[in-house]
Amino acid sequence: MNEIQNMLIVGVGGQGVILASAILAQAAMEAGHDTKQSEVHGMSQRGGTVSSHVRFGEKVWSPMVPEGEAHVMLAFERAEALRAAHLVAPGGVAIVNRQSIIPPIASGKNFAYPEDPIGDSRERVERVIEIDALEECRKLGNEKMVSVLLLGALSAQLDFDGAIWEKVIRSRVPKGTEDGNLAAFAKGAELATAALAAR
Repeated sequence: MNEIQNMLIVGVGGQGVILASAILAQAAMEAGHDTKQSEVHGMSQRGGTVSSHVRFGEKVWSPMVPEGEAHVMLAFERAEALRAAHLVAPGGVAIVNRQSIIPPIASGKNFAYPEDPIGDSRERVERVIEIDALEECRKLGNEKMVSVLLLGALSAQLDFDGAIWEKVIRSRVPKGTEDGNLAAFAKGAELATAALAAR
């Protein structure tokens, strides 16, 4: 893989965007790629916008994904997917969690959440995969594994060896949750693979 691969992860504070991007960046390095990672934080409190750019390939000079060049966008929240849709490259993929989170700063104010952010994203992104990550994690017994399940969905777009993912996930998630997180990761990959096959 000589071409630089551009991955964009977006969401809101508290969803695990930074954990997912750290696992992805470490996995890319373990796979032998030059890797750069950058994070952009909005409001510091829980609920503020958070995005992370991860780029890897033979040689990467800048950590920031140029506008319109993200090969994969992983969105932890529906409206954040719409907000970042312009960053996705033609032919790129958006993996979108169905969860909606209204920022605390908008509580009680005249705030208009998009009526159909995933539908609107489809008008800008050629391939959109929807995943109800929260519900899937409830089925697995732990809602806190959403970020790793979504990362599993992203992994279906990459050719990293499964042993690399397992090694990195085990080293990054809280002790005692390794097996559960690996199950969530596998479920995310399964869901994304099935969605792509159905197209």
